Amino acid sequence: MKLPGVSGFNLGVFLLSTLVLSLAYLLYHLENSDPGPLPISSMSQDINNLREMYKTLNKSCFILGASGETGKVLLKEIVQSQLFAKVTLIGRRKLTFEDATYENVVQEIVDFEKLGEYTAAFQGHDVGFCCLGTTLAKSGAEGFFRVDHDYILKSAQFAKAGGCTHFNLESSKGADKNSSILYTKTKGQVEAEIEELDFDRYSIFRPGVLMCDREESRPMEWMARKLLIPVAYVFPTAITTPVSVLVMAMMNNVVLPADKKMELFQNKHIHELSKLGETKAK
Repeated sequence: MKLPGVSGFNLGVFLLSTLVLSLAYLLYHLENSDPGPLPISSMSQDINNLREMYKTLNKSCFILGASGETGKVLLKEIVQSQLFAKVTLIGRRKLTFEDATYENVVQEIVDFEKLGEYTAAFQGHDVGFCCLGTTLAKSGAEGFFRVDHDYILKSAQFAKAGGCTHFNLESSKGADKNSSILYTKTKGQVEAEIEELDFDRYSIFRPGVLMCDREESRPMEWMARKLLIPVAYVFPTAITTPVSVLVMAMMNNVVLPADKKMELFQNKHIHELSKLGETKAK
């Protein structure tokens, strides 16, 4: 249908402008929305002093999903910071490292389909970091649920039984167990079910779209991330999260004293928490 006195070109420009303005308004709203206060109240403490104090505790940790984008960066940060006396990777295949700084990293190879046969891999760790996950595009609906729910929940159960006191879960923005969307529903379900395990401390991180250069060839994801670069520049906390920011938030949070057993960090919280060390350095 053609409007009187309006050319097709002008109508297209008008519709495109309306779409852009609507999107800009939505991003502005997300950027300036209030997610509530940070789940911790000890932000005034010097993070560098807390890290040094934490090292003296000689804690051990394990990482699930160390071959993924978040896990890879997290492992590098943990090894370089020497925050933990012992670091263990739990995964389905052995990873190779050329850097000598990784020589003391322990690797436990497990079959997630028969995880009950590998409970020993989860014993004796103080802290657990779960960065395990797949995508619907890669694994399909059934495979996605099996990895992002079943594997993660079973791992958490065995970690709790093995003595883990602080479990850190990488979830996703919008996670909601009551959602009608499989992705967000699954993320919300596993969050809630792990909470029922009653860890001494349970930290949930809900980042936005993770900004990184994946090693896997996923053209659509690559294109989407390139398109999101200018969005992230103008609205950094609206819908995106650089992997380095997420990892730094995890690292800072683990040394901060907890106010409650369960901590939920929304995307804005993650960005704020990641800057803690930078703030103190100024």
